[in-house]
Amino acid sequence: MILAELLALKRSDDAGLAAQLTQQLRALMASGRIRSGAMLPSSRSLAAELDVARNTVTHAYEQLVAEGYLRVAARRRPVVTDDIEARFAKALPAPRRDAARKPLLSPWALQLSDTDWPLSYQADFRPLRPGLADAREFPHEIWARCLRRSALRRRFNDQTVVNRPSLREALRDYLEVSRGVRAEADQILVLPTAQAALTLIAATTIVAGDAVWTEDPGYPGAAAAFRAAGANVVGVSLDQWGMMRTRATRAPKLIFTTPSHQHPTGRVMPVARRTELLASAEPGKTWIVEDDYDGEFHYDSRPMPALQGLDREGRVLYLGTFAKAMTADIRIGYLVVPPSLARTMEIAQRHLGLIASVHVQEALAGFMADGYFLAHVRRMRRIYRARRDHLAAALARQLGEVLTAEVPPGGMQLIARFKDGRADRDAVTRLVVAGVEVRALSSLALERPRDHGLLLGFAAWRENEIGAAVRIMANCLTGKRAARGQRDARTISE
Repeated sequence: MILAELLALKRSDDAGLAAQLTQQLRALMASGRIRSGAMLPSSRSLAAELDVARNTVTHAYEQLVAEGYLRVAARRRPVVTDDIEARFAKALPAPRRDAARKPLLSPWALQLSDTDWPLSYQADFRPLRPGLADAREFPHEIWARCLRRSALRRRFNDQTVVNRPSLREALRDYLEVSRGVRAEADQILVLPTAQAALTLIAATTIVAGDAVWTEDPGYPGAAAAFRAAGANVVGVSLDQWGMMRTRATRAPKLIFTTPSHQHPTGRVMPVARRTELLASAEPGKTWIVEDDYDGEFHYDSRPMPALQGLDREGRVLYLGTFAKAMTADIRIGYLVVPPSLARTMEIAQRHLGLIASVHVQEALAGFMADGYFLAHVRRMRRIYRARRDHLAAALARQLGEVLTAEVPPGGMQLIARFKDGRADRDAVTRLVVAGVEVRALSSLALERPRDHGLLLGFAAWRENEIGAAVRIMANCLTGKRAARGQRDARTISE
């Protein structure tokens, strides 16, 4: 350390050079820049470096020795005393007792808890964690070629184009054919995640105190985004067709729904209910957010057209993600907005910094244009359907006396409800300890939980892993020793 570089003496200062030097050296020791036991330059050397008289440095050193911050010996350079940190710690004012209880945070931030969404899962992926795609089945080599081609052949100097036209056009064509979405390319925003899209929606449509309706039980990330914007989030109950009609006399500012596969139940909203929902949202007063988070995976019938495609009044914002159809680390979501919102929301997207990598966008556009995306989705649709059926059969065989599985027509997870009405969170804790990672249905409730059960993922797990996990579940939930228990534990850990 060159001490002179940390000092700045002003000859015009009325305090004088010696007083300035004393004060600045004391401050450097208080801040920890000069530590206990440090040896300072000699008065002759420091005076030469600062271009001041030697007496100026000598007077400063003598003052600090008198205060107990330095010690000197004959013909030796000054040394900082050993307990300098403790001396300054005693001199600092004690922290206020209420400082920890009243941090400078927003009311929303003060209510955050890691027991809520996002989920505090273990670092290791373990069956039967819901909501995951199987990254082992993804064509990583092909994707790597697309990324490399994007990085080598493209130059992205125009920083104002945050939504790449090539991906917008590829998405428009794909969504029109596969999901019945009606939109122009400039209505599509590309974002880092689906959650980023919810944040953008909340920031641009919600005023503090606005009412927002969400499904109950439902996707907790939506409630988190809307509450962060100051919304009053109200849970709407479900029936066998998804979100029920409500008798509320006052329309909300926004309605959030997952009609293609209700999260978490997997129920599909029929066209008649979708039409009713659209009719209840008066143009200019209520927006509808349609989250089609895993709409690529329908197994038992052709998928219903998106709610957005039925809308003729520009009320629906359509939300999707590539994290389910590809892998979670792709980190690309998209939002289709009504024409009246397109310009404003793209400006807001830039202001909030919700911008996806342009290289990944171009790589994804190429991945879709070359047919790899559709080929992968078709292949995974067959694989996931077989895994769904395998899980349902294993649950009926091993746990039929305890659980009733609801087999969804699509998606990546299913619900199994307890027949005896037992608390699901205790069961989840036992299963996690045993090596099976599931989600408690009651934890997805906005209001007081009405249902108890387990949310089980099947998409990311091969059939031998599913079988091993269900046998471990049987051991935990029935008390009966299923066969192959030790081998099952090894299969889970591997």
